[in-house]
Amino acid sequence: MDIIYGVGGLAIGIVLAVVIQLVLLKSRKEQILKEAEKEGENLKQQKILQAKEKFLKLKEDHEVKIKDRERKLQSAEDRVRSKEKALSKKIEDANRKEKKLDQEQGTLEAKISAFDKKNQELEKVHQKTVAELSKVSGMSSEDAKTALMESLKDEARTNAMAHINEIVEEAKLNANREAKKIVIQTIQRVATEQAIENSVSVFNIDSDEVKGRIIGREGRNIRALEAATGVEIIVDDTPEAIILSCFDPVRREIARLALHQLVSDGRIHPARIEEVVAKTKKQLDEEIAETGRRTCIDLGIHGLHPELMRMVGRMKYRSSYGQNLLQHSREVANICAIMAAELGLNVKLAKRAGLLHDIGKVPDEEPELPHAVLGMKLAEKFGEKPDVCNAIGAHHDEVEMSTLIAPIVQVCDAISGARPGARREIVESYIKRIKELEGLALGYEGVSNAYAIQAGRELRVIVESEKVSDAQADELSFTISQRIQTEMTYPGQVKVTLIREKRAVNYAK
Repeated sequence: MDIIYGVGGLAIGIVLAVVIQLVLLKSRKEQILKEAEKEGENLKQQKILQAKEKFLKLKEDHEVKIKDRERKLQSAEDRVRSKEKALSKKIEDANRKEKKLDQEQGTLEAKISAFDKKNQELEKVHQKTVAELSKVSGMSSEDAKTALMESLKDEARTNAMAHINEIVEEAKLNANREAKKIVIQTIQRVATEQAIENSVSVFNIDSDEVKGRIIGREGRNIRALEAATGVEIIVDDTPEAIILSCFDPVRREIARLALHQLVSDGRIHPARIEEVVAKTKKQLDEEIAETGRRTCIDLGIHGLHPELMRMVGRMKYRSSYGQNLLQHSREVANICAIMAAELGLNVKLAKRAGLLHDIGKVPDEEPELPHAVLGMKLAEKFGEKPDVCNAIGAHHDEVEMSTLIAPIVQVCDAISGARPGARREIVESYIKRIKELEGLALGYEGVSNAYAIQAGRELRVIVESEKVSDAQADELSFTISQRIQTEMTYPGQVKVTLIREKRAVNYAK
């Protein structure tokens, strides 16, 4: 029995514990629900407040936009009103001007009428005077005109003959000089283009980041490039550009081509630099040989020794006083051919001598000899004819001329080097000469403006039509040309163009 009572009490205790646990869980559940409802209420209030704030902000922005739009509309209305006022003022001014013009037109018509009356009176006086003169002289007006014209013709004929004699004498004195000018003008018609060479080349790059790669770590890349090419590479603040400085155009061209290949490839290090420079030198040597061969083909020169042909190609990368040596030699060859044909000499030999006359400027070695003598020795070494060798050596009077081709080559070399634009001129002296040319023309009375154009080969002079007549314009143009000829030094010729213009401007309204 005691055991039964013990088990029953334990069961009752367990049941009571479970009931108590259920009551506590229910109480906890109600508490959690109340807290959730309270938190939801707070969240709801926050969302409502946020919505109200957002609404107020949108409302405020909308009011600002409306005010801004109203302000712009008001400004536009003000501008329209100001334009209307200005237009009204212009209309009033136009009406006043129209009235004034009507008054001036009436005055002008009155003056024209008075002028017509005076003109009629003068015509009557003129007729009366002519009649009296005819009565006194016993000659009619036609007879008087005829006699006057005859006397003027005789006087004009005498003056013309005297002027012609002066021109003929002056032409005889200046015949030699004018002949030289005519020859130069004729030769200029076959002149080739000239390339002005400098001691620097500009290598353009895409961005300044490439400069750092070209310089390399601690400058090892740029030192390797300078050592391999013999060219000074200047990397400064110049945007997207690198300067290559060297007096040898061949080395400068090798550096430019090698640098272009290195930048395009992207691999820049000392070993790669030496490889690319060597490859570029080989390519340039092939290009030089091809240039020499192509030049000989273009000029119709056959049988030239390959070494001489290579030297002709090297001329492309040499210059003399800023004049490209290959273009100069081609020009001299063409001019020599023209002159030889005119004189009935061997055209092919003359052209050959003209092309090779400066070959002594591009030897592989640099001996202490004048380039004319060195060129003659090279031509003899490679089997050129004695006439050609003598013309090469004598074009600067280093050796005595023994053939007729020699003076032709000398003259053609001087013409090609002296013609306008062939050789570089110092900027300061060029500007000074241009200013002197314009100042000479401006020193004459009646000259309003003077402009030197075409690198100083033409002078445009503008005169005032009220101060200078047509006859005076011819005389003034001749006088200016004579002063330029006697007082200034210039290559070629200077064309003087004098412009006299009369303008009559009126307006139809």
